[in-house]
Amino acid sequence: MNTETGVSVTASVLLEYLFCPRFIYYMNCLCISQNEHKRYKVVKGRETHEDKEVDNVEYHRKRIGCVGKEVAVFMASEKYGIRGVVDEALTLSDGTMAPLDYKYAEYKGTVYKTHRYQSVFYGLLMRENYGREVRRGFICYTRSKNHLEEVAITENDFSELQKMIAEIVDITQRCWYPKGAQYKAQCVDCCYRNICVGAI
Repeated sequence: MNTETGVSVTASVLLEYLFCPRFIYYMNCLCISQNEHKRYKVVKGRETHEDKEVDNVEYHRKRIGCVGKEVAVFMASEKYGIRGVVDEALTLSDGTMAPLDYKYAEYKGTVYKTHRYQSVFYGLLMRENYGREVRRGFICYTRSKNHLEEVAITENDFSELQKMIAEIVDITQRCWYPKGAQYKAQCVDCCYRNICVGAI
């Protein structure tokens, strides 16, 4: 938690913000639950995270030059007011570190913004907690036979992430109603669509 703002942002909250900033308003300001336990993909995704240590294959770690790993690592940063549990914190042969995150999803030729910035989020936590350079992250798509995608992480990515964190904190503290999702098609599957102004 950031002692100045009194707000702690998790990776899950960041994902909700990236889907639609109004999630932050409904969750943090109005305290309206998503009832996400009823959503199949969320439940299945949690089961995948719980079982990944048993079902995981080793070959992809060797391919990317992994020389060490820690599993289910909790990290927090008071400086940035963020916290989270990375699936795997990898140490690479070049001395840098990288987060590896498992997704109960198929790889369809692109890494979505939500997945990419979750890697950046964990990368920032790892840089703060380990004092090591983080220049890339990895995402394992379990529904595509554990297909592994590399995500480049730059200083600009860290800067953009900090702007997102600042807006999440601002919405939470001032309870202002932000703009909705950029693409209205997202509203169709949104749990807040019946109460959201401007939703489909």
